[in-house]
Amino acid sequence: MEKKSVSATSLKAGGYVILDDIPCKIASIQISKSGKHGHAKCRVEAIGLVNSQKIIKVFPGHDKVDVPIVEKETAQVLSVHGDSATVMDMKTYETFDLKIPEELRDQIKEGNNVTYWIILNEKVIMQAR
Repeated sequence: MEKKSVSATSLKAGGYVILDDIPCKIASIQISKSGKHGHAKCRVEAIGLVNSQKIIKVFPGHDKVDVPIVEKETAQVLSVHGDSATVMDMKTYETFDLKIPEELRDQIKEGNNVTYWIILNEKVIMQAR
């Protein structure tokens, strides 16, 4: 798995984090100050990159959390069938099927290029070009 561990207090809104084994984009983060006998707490609101589900977690600021390493690649659409597309990677010329996200269905056509992300060994179409 492509990921690294960072301190919870170093997370930023707009960054990425893995919560409940789901790679997410951080929507907002609040870090409370440490108390007299306690540690700082981090409250993270995040949205899943693959399934768009909202997750809210609270953990101590000194905890280590996993951050996914996101690779962004370009591919050409070879064919479209239903809610999936056969694409060819522009660097390796490898062909594979990708599920087309609901919001991009009308934009993905044969011959067009798409940007896809590799997140924890899962490939997801993020943008039509």
